[in-house]
Amino acid sequence: MGTRRTFIKSFGTGAAVTAVSLSASSIVLGMTGDPDDQEKRVRVGIIGAENSHSANFGKMFNVDKKFPGVEVTHLWGETDEFARKTADAGKIQAIVKDQQEMLGKIDALIVDHRHAKFHLEAAMPFVKAGIPTFIDKPFCYRVEEGKAFLEMARKTGTPVTSFSSIAQSVCTYDIKQQLESIGEINHIVRYGPVDLDSEYGGVFFYGVHILQPLMFMFGEDVQRVKITRIGKKGSAALVFKSGLYATLVFKNLAYGWETFVETKKGLVELKSRIPETDPVKIYSDIVAMFRTRIEPRSHQSMLTEVAILEALEKSALNEQWTEVIL
Repeated sequence: MGTRRTFIKSFGTGAAVTAVSLSASSIVLGMTGDPDDQEKRVRVGIIGAENSHSANFGKMFNVDKKFPGVEVTHLWGETDEFARKTADAGKIQAIVKDQQEMLGKIDALIVDHRHAKFHLEAAMPFVKAGIPTFIDKPFCYRVEEGKAFLEMARKTGTPVTSFSSIAQSVCTYDIKQQLESIGEINHIVRYGPVDLDSEYGGVFFYGVHILQPLMFMFGEDVQRVKITRIGKKGSAALVFKSGLYATLVFKNLAYGWETFVETKKGLVELKSRIPETDPVKIYSDIVAMFRTRIEPRSHQSMLTEVAILEALEKSALNEQWTEVIL
């Protein structure tokens, strides 16, 4: 999130920007739950140390202490080297050899594998035990597995969530608010880094960052998709049931995400008018769920995202139109 804007660029008057800033702040503060909940100690366990996110979680909770009372106490890593490097960076005291050694010793779990196919198996025993769980993006690798997992979570009453840091941000919330007054939109073009051949699940690995904000801003009723590619270069077309049309352009040379919409006034780039909060919204929402057990995102939205990614994955193989199946 450090690459995102820190400069407020207004589309209107200063008063309008102030109003939006207050609105965005209330979004974050409104999700932190009862003040008493903010004093509860939360011992967090992390499964996965290959991803840099794990070290960042440790640093945020243990070193910078952005959320007093929340501490990463246990870590499992894919290798001893990954585990030690992450533990040192995040000042995490306990490294476990067996993931389930953490049961009974933590109050919340973060699953942070680089490939989504490992997420649900790792989370399963903890969710069965009632431990609130955040699963890093994307939630899972296959819709049917996700359905069974979330049904189990509902039966046990365990809160589970997953989202992209790019989508779950006050910047994206602000852009969505702007869309309410932008008028008719004919076409969306969104740019973002995607490696269709990534060893961590192809389009699944970074595709979630280009897809989930699109879903949040414009709706989740994507009906069919089609990928066109030449080597590593590629793009995707998405058709919504509403008739809305979107093009996703996969970046390979640069980092960052941009969104443009075609309106009656021409092509407009959607930019946030406010900076991201510190700590950023995604972390506030994760901690709020750990403390209040209130999920910040619907299960249906998580499954829809995986279904669209699955359709994109299939289309990447044959470059044909592929239906989104839930």
